[in-house]
Amino acid sequence: MPNEKNPKSRDHDELTLFQQAIQGVEPLQQDKAPPFRRPRRPRPLPPETKSASSSPALADMDIDTAEELLFVRPGVQKRVMRELQRGRIPPADSLDLHGLRVRQAQPVFIRFLKQAQQRQLRCVLIIHGKGRASTDNQPVLKQKTNQWLRQFPFVLAFCSAAYFDGGRGATYVLLSRKRGEETL
Repeated sequence: MPNEKNPKSRDHDELTLFQQAIQGVEPLQQDKAPPFRRPRRPRPLPPETKSASSSPALADMDIDTAEELLFVRPGVQKRVMRELQRGRIPPADSLDLHGLRVRQAQPVFIRFLKQAQQRQLRCVLIIHGKGRASTDNQPVLKQKTNQWLRQFPFVLAFCSAAYFDGGRGATYVLLSRKRGEETL
């Protein structure tokens, strides 16, 4: 066949055949809405009210802790969260809770987070371990870290660290840099 050597001629022949095949075909009328919609403007959430019995100690919460931690407040961009999960936002400071009991870890934890917020740090790393040395191999400090971090309004998000920063035995915490936010 002579058309095999010239690709432009072959393309022209295919186009001609296609146009002949669809001759007389009318486009379908669509009665569906277009696939793109303008996003709605976000509405602010009502302000949180502090309970009358709030104390400096963190309340115990009944939260199941998965092997991998993940928490994001509304308003945190997905791109920022992906960067945090990949370890691309370097922690400015870290706290190691290894070997501490819950009673010992809680005041250290509170002081560390409050100081990090006062210093306007963007990201910190909390090393809590995987719980292999605890009774029944349950990660007690990891569970408490998951519970405690949710109670700080200036904690925007947190997730398990990347493997090079401790993996599931550590947590990246993304903090708000705004001054004047309530603290516990």
